[in-house]
Amino acid sequence: MAADSRRRTRQRHDKLLALVRSGRNGVHELSAGLGVSPSTVRRDLARLNEAGEITRTYGGAAALGFVERELSERMHVEPSAKVAIGLAAAELVPEHGTIFIDAGSTCAEMAGHLGGRSGLTVLTRGLEIAVQLASDPQLEVVVIGGQVARKSHGTTGPLSEQSLNRYMVDVAFLGVDALDPHDGVGEPTLAEAQVKEAVAGRARRVVVLADATKLDRGAMPAWAPLPSGWSLITNAADPETLERYRSAGVDVTTIAGVGAGQ
Repeated sequence: MAADSRRRTRQRHDKLLALVRSGRNGVHELSAGLGVSPSTVRRDLARLNEAGEITRTYGGAAALGFVERELSERMHVEPSAKVAIGLAAAELVPEHGTIFIDAGSTCAEMAGHLGGRSGLTVLTRGLEIAVQLASDPQLEVVVIGGQVARKSHGTTGPLSEQSLNRYMVDVAFLGVDALDPHDGVGEPTLAEAQVKEAVAGRARRVVVLADATKLDRGAMPAWAPLPSGWSLITNAADPETLERYRSAGVDVTTIAGVGAGQ
């Protein structure tokens, strides 16, 4: 019985940590997410704080390391770099065929350059991107189903992977929260990482859109490996950073003189 109780507590703590890392940090919000009482959440947060896994805050907790931002906040981070990266990415879109556009602010900038393209099918997991493109009569737009991530507004989960398995994609354009030349794409949740790995596995070419602030592993908890020969479009300008990617076989395109990379 004691072993079962410890196992249930550990499972609850793991779920609580996942919620805090996804940006949910209020006691009552966490209570609703776990289906337990606020007093239970407070006790669990106290234990996790003592174990050094979180930091207590007034009325809740904060994750150590990376904390995912709301999509509305991300739109204001490195805006000039995202515009330039999005424009460069749009130039890689084939005239005909099927592409995938990830959720996120940089991918949304890219999507803005697709108007009037005929013979192109666009798959996306980003709700705002789907709405942005839906009114264009020249494009066929397909929303990948699944559970909607609260922060990124991107779909995830088994339904997303099931939908993706029905397609082969000519080019997949991925956004990231962090990037590593060997481990691939870093994400705040396993669900986000899994859907990106599924996309990469169905694509003939994978292109990652990442401003200079993303080329750091940080404390990202979940990772999606990428197939060999993937491409990176970035405004990073540090030669040592770029060489790490090129020496790992990544095809790097740099946007000079824009944002943090200048």
